[in-house]
Amino acid sequence: MKPAVLTRIVEAQNRRRALVAVTRLGDGEQCLVDAETINGELALSPAQITEARDLLNSGRSALLSSALSGAEGLFARAYVPSPRLLIVGAVHIAQALAPMAAAAGFEVVVIDPRGAFATAERFPGVALSDEWPDETLARLGLDEATALVALSHDPKLDDPALELALPSPVFYIGALGSRRTHEKRLERLRAAGLAELTGRIHSPIGLDLGGRSPAEIAVAILAEVIQVRYRGERT
Repeated sequence: MKPAVLTRIVEAQNRRRALVAVTRLGDGEQCLVDAETINGELALSPAQITEARDLLNSGRSALLSSALSGAEGLFARAYVPSPRLLIVGAVHIAQALAPMAAAAGFEVVVIDPRGAFATAERFPGVALSDEWPDETLARLGLDEATALVALSHDPKLDDPALELALPSPVFYIGALGSRRTHEKRLERLRAAGLAELTGRIHSPIGLDLGGRSPAEIAVAILAEVIQVRYRGERT
């Protein structure tokens, strides 16, 4: 791999930007493809570009089927950021959810400005933020490999996070609360000008597994996050 290509891949990973490096096996010529741009000496057809960009979402690496002709092929290697779960509200469910998500390969950040909640004793080994959610989200950034769950049950914490997440490219948004609580939440978000985006929120949060304990609810939430990550939004 050429140094300039490697440098761009490292930069993209540091910025949590997904890209695909396409290499022509015959001579080693390369180009980098992301969701918006194509850079490099290797020219791709529209069909090849589409196929390469499909790998951005799946994180898979593969030979481009549209390029298989004779002995020459194009190999596309996907470089995608690791999945990340941002948890708003250092509550009991979050205590169970954070280590489960970490075990499933997610980078986990628990966000709660209430010092008595977001402590290392309650969340050993978990990245914690004691900033207000909107401050943390603005600092960390929101990308296609990020999921956000709002669990505080406090509009002062949950609403600002949802207002930032809804127009962002995060792949999953969930919020804890009863149907009545959620309807009030929707009213506030509509008043904030986000009416067309509120359908992105998964509430009741999590798959309907029938569990009631914090750990069981955490399992249901993580299961839904994983399902949406691989299969897309439910219909």
